[in-house]
Amino acid sequence: MSRGRPKAQSVDIAQLVDSTDIAEVLGLKHRNSVSVYRKRYEDFPEPVLDKGAGRCLLWLRADIEAWARARRL
Repeated sequence: MSRGRPKAQSVDIAQLVDSTDIAEVLGLKHRNSVSVYRKRYEDFPEPVLDKGAGRCLLWLRADIEAWARARRL
């Protein structure tokens, strides 16, 4: 068992989406609505990249699309 930092996940950068992309996928009018969804829905996917407070958040498109299908959005 390894300790310390979690192992980095390899991802295809073409599959990364930001809040603007997520708003489009979910049919939301504003990208700020994504932060509301993150607070409202406990099962909302976690970003795969979080650069810290007020900085870049990126998700995998497949995670967002699967979440939306499961919620029938």
